[in-house]
Amino acid sequence: MYNPSEQITELGKANVASAIKLASLSIDKAEKLVNLNLNAAKLALAQGVEGAQAAASVKDVQELFALRAKIAELGVQSALGYSRTLYELSSEAQTEFSALAEETWNMYTRGVATWVERASQSAPAGSDAAINAFKSTLAASTAAFDQFQKVTRQVASLADASYRAAAATATPSNGAAKARKAA
Repeated sequence: MYNPSEQITELGKANVASAIKLASLSIDKAEKLVNLNLNAAKLALAQGVEGAQAAASVKDVQELFALRAKIAELGVQSALGYSRTLYELSSEAQTEFSALAEETWNMYTRGVATWVERASQSAPAGSDAAINAFKSTLAASTAAFDQFQKVTRQVASLADASYRAAAATATPSNGAAKARKAA
């Protein structure tokens, strides 16, 4: 006779393992984001101190304009570096979270499909319609999730291409040229 509690226990253990992976992945990504922000704050502080010291030693207007252009260029470089690293971190996180979701979904659907198959073998006569309806629902939800994953990958790919195109046009030399023209 089929004992569903064993299979339910296995699904529960798999869910706990997935939850642990999700928590670990979340903590890892949060730690990377905190480190990025701490490094950005340290860099901003150092640049501010350096700019203030340089401004205190300015002797004429030309030197002041040159300093202003240098500070503007450093600001643009810092902002671009920060945004590039932030984008890489979020892209990496999106990829890893998507892979975890896909792995968890596949494990879940395999487990449920196995459970339905075993349960159908010991089901009473006349329950074929209900079992087939459940199998059909499971197949439809699996197909919907697969389509969702496909669309998610396409959106991520489009966003990545858009970001890379924008980053290629926003170079530090463009920012410095604009700062010099403004001066």
